[in-house]
Amino acid sequence: MLKKILSNIGYLAAMLLLGFAIYYYFLSPNTAFKNAATDYSKFSTQPLFASKLSNPNGIKQDLSQYKGKIIVLNFWATWCPPCREEMPELSELYTEYKNKNVVVLGVAVDELALVKEFSVATPVSYPLFAAENEGMVLGNDLGNDKGVLPYTVIINQRGEVADTYFGRINKTLLESAIRPLLAP
Repeated sequence: MLKKILSNIGYLAAMLLLGFAIYYYFLSPNTAFKNAATDYSKFSTQPLFASKLSNPNGIKQDLSQYKGKIIVLNFWATWCPPCREEMPELSELYTEYKNKNVVVLGVAVDELALVKEFSVATPVSYPLFAAENEGMVLGNDLGNDKGVLPYTVIINQRGEVADTYFGRINKTLLESAIRPLLAP
């Protein structure tokens, strides 16, 4: 009888541990997965800075205009709930740091019409771009080998990838990533 009770408690403990692990690593809304690749030098920003992407109004923008800035590059889609959830915090970050040579860029892996409709319904303070399939290629070039959205890349003032995050991020996490880049 005692063996059966201990066995059931063991199963319950294992299930609770598994449930916690699933929540913590996959469902937690304020946790972003660090990219397992720590060698960011293999990621090239040249394709990004060579790109011309459409803003929500369909006007092509040359992304090289952001060279020399600290860039928080967020790949997202209109159909992605975690992407939409993090946008208010990205807006706050952009508003607070834009005078410190920091820019937040939202690259939608989505159709232009959907991005325009979204931007009218849900305005953000930072620049948005529609990239459709090109967005996935750019994300892959910058370390998104899993095809995950949202995916965020921190690029330093020298145009080098400094950090990457799979999944939903938050303002506190981003501030901790960009603060060392702000130091002279």
